[in-house]
Amino acid sequence: MTVAIQDLPPTHPGLEPADHSDATLAATGDRRAFERLYRAHVGRVYALCARMVADRAIAEELTQDVFVRAWEKLALFRGDSSFGTWLHRVAVNVVLNRRESDGRHRARTVDDDRVVDTLPARPRAPGDRMDLERAIAQLPPGARRVFVLHDVEGFRHEEIAEQLGITSGGSKSQLHRARLLLREALQR
Repeated sequence: MTVAIQDLPPTHPGLEPADHSDATLAATGDRRAFERLYRAHVGRVYALCARMVADRAIAEELTQDVFVRAWEKLALFRGDSSFGTWLHRVAVNVVLNRRESDGRHRARTVDDDRVVDTLPARPRAPGDRMDLERAIAQLPPGARRVFVLHDVEGFRHEEIAEQLGITSGGSKSQLHRARLLLREALQR
């Protein structure tokens, strides 16, 4: 059932009623119903993953992981919210769990018996202006996650705080930091 992400049409918002019935069918083991859900939502899930991890190859892998997890957890979908909202939550959790268990996004160095986290530098040609996607990709992980969830996906600070396990004040602070860093990066 693997479908190349670039071969899929964009998500169509008007599919929600069909999503609910497909989710019900898929929960009973109907693979065709699940494939319809996959096709309807893979574009949005991939876009979310790509923005949160800033790496297309990892985003493709995470997108597949999201749908594997959704298949495994489909019986837990109660229909209290739209399937798209439930799947979005699954996607955010998959990305966050991956980031917690995967230390590749940071390099650790020892400096006078202290462990110091550093982000790998991204080389740029002199005078090269950055576009917004590239600037977002260069944000520190916490600021990038909050920025994507708030400014791109439209979540409120309280929802972000719950998803990320931080306070709403911490979410606001990270968003402010992200916006300042983006403004600085885009003015270079």
